Amino acid sequence: MTTRTAAQRRQEAKIAYDAFLACCPSRQVLDAISDKWVCLVLSALATGPRRYGQLQDEIAGVSPKMLTQTLRSLERDGLVDRTVTAQVPVRVDYSLTELGRDLQAVIYGIKRWAERNVEQIYQARAVYDARPEQPAAR
Repeated sequence: MTTRTAAQRRQEAKIAYDAFLACCPSRQVLDAISDKWVCLVLSALATGPRRYGQLQDEIAGVSPKMLTQTLRSLERDGLVDRTVTAQVPVRVDYSLTELGRDLQAVIYGIKRWAERNVEQIYQARAVYDARPEQPAAR
């Protein structure tokens, strides 16, 4: 059995979670958090807990099915807490976990960037789309 130094073990651990590698499990995390509904739900929960209906009202265009799937996925990944309060009718609140708050700070920055730069993106698309067709790369 080969003995490895602590530095070698740390280097192996870094390599094990390299998202550029096809087999890296961090790709599953990137896939999950790069969804637009995830971004919007995390941003909506940034200011505090919300009920399902409040989230649905705040996030225009999200279907009930997609909101439910997104909340379940976020809860499963440990980013959102679901709190059920026994009352009539039953009250269910969603809030960010510590891990969710950490991610939300990054996601909120991306959301704000998109809002600030949407016009530039549309202009760039228009310029690109107006170009004569380029020959296919070989």
